[in-house]
Amino acid sequence: MGGTAPWAHLGGVLATDLQQSVDLREQPHALQRGGWWAVAATFEGALIAHRFGTARRSPLPEPSGHWVGPPAASWVSSLDRAQYISRVGRIQRHIEAGDVYQVNLCRMLTADRPRHDDPAALAALLAAGNPAPYQGVIHDGNEWIVTASPELFLSREKNMVSSSPIKGTAPQVGCFAHKDTAENIMITDLVRNDLNRICTPDSVRVQSLLAVEEHPGLAHLVSTVTGRLRPNVEWAEIFAATFPPGSVSGAPKLSALKVIAELEAVARGPYCGAVGYVDADRGRAELAVGIRSFFTRTDPDGRRSVNFGTGAGITYPSDAAQEWQETELKAARLMSLAAGRSDVRAQRSREELDHLMPG
Repeated sequence: MGGTAPWAHLGGVLATDLQQSVDLREQPHALQRGGWWAVAATFEGALIAHRFGTARRSPLPEPSGHWVGPPAASWVSSLDRAQYISRVGRIQRHIEAGDVYQVNLCRMLTADRPRHDDPAALAALLAAGNPAPYQGVIHDGNEWIVTASPELFLSREKNMVSSSPIKGTAPQVGCFAHKDTAENIMITDLVRNDLNRICTPDSVRVQSLLAVEEHPGLAHLVSTVTGRLRPNVEWAEIFAATFPPGSVSGAPKLSALKVIAELEAVARGPYCGAVGYVDADRGRAELAVGIRSFFTRTDPDGRRSVNFGTGAGITYPSDAAQEWQETELKAARLMSLAAGRSDVRAQRSREELDHLMPG
C-alpha cells in the first residue's frame, strides 16, 4: 500500500482509516467501547490498540513499492553463540536451585532499516515462501510489524477463549526429543492455570495435547486449551491473566520473567508479545504470539532498525549447543526470505522464491 497511511491486515481483514490509537495500560476499558482494533503487545507489557474505521474481508493488499532486505552479513545478534550457551548454563543453575522449571531464552537479530521497506512487500514474500496460520501486518504510519506466526496466543468467540501453546521444535516429524514432550506438558499446564483465572470453574479443558504440526522447514508440538469466560470479564482482565504468553516466558511465569530480565541483552519488544485483532462489536478476537516476526523500531539515538527474534525453551536436560541450533533453525527460512529483493510490481515465479530459501 502506498504512502504512510496506517493500515493492518489480520485474519483476512484489511483495516484502514485509523480512528484512534490507545495504550491499554492507560485506557484499559477502551476495547469495551466497540469497534475493530489491531492490537500489538510487547513482551514487556505495552499494549497498543489501533481502532480502524473500515475493516473488510480482503486479501493482502498489493504492495506499492518493493522490498530490498538487509544483506545477510549486516544482521547483528544480541547474543553470540558463546554468550547464548553460557546463559543456558546459568538458567540450568537457576533450575537446579529451584528458582524455575523452564525458561525461554531469546536473542534479537538487528539490522539497519532498509531504504525501501514497504511491509506489504515483505508480507507478500513471507506469505509465498513461508505460509503460516497467523500471518499479518500492522503499520501505524511509522513503525510496522510483519508476522508469519504459527502460534495462537488467544482467540475469543463470545464467551469462549482458546490458546494453543507451541513447545517442541524439530527439523521434521519424528525428530522430537523427550525434552520437547515434557516441556510442552509443562507449558500447557501453565496456560491452563492462566485461563482458570478468568474462566468459570471446571470449564477449562485441554482439548488436544502434543499434536504435531508441520510448517515450512520444521515441525512443532502444539496443545490447545479452552475455557468459558466468567460473566462480566473484560479485556483488561483477560490480558492481565494471560500475558505474556507462557510458551515464550517459562514456568513459573513470574520467576521466569525475572531470569529473562537478568540474562537477555535487549528488550524483546513485539517479539514474543502478541499481534492480532479484537472485533469488539462481535465479541471476537484472534491474537498470535509475536514469533517469526519482523518489526521496526527507532532507538533514542535516532537509529532506525528492523528486528527479528529467535529463541528456545531451556530445561535442566537441555543441551546448550542444540538449543543454539534450534534458534538458528527457527530463523533460517524467514531470514533467507527477508534478505532477498522483491519487485512487487512483477509476478515472481516459484523458482525465484525457492532460490531465496535455504536448501
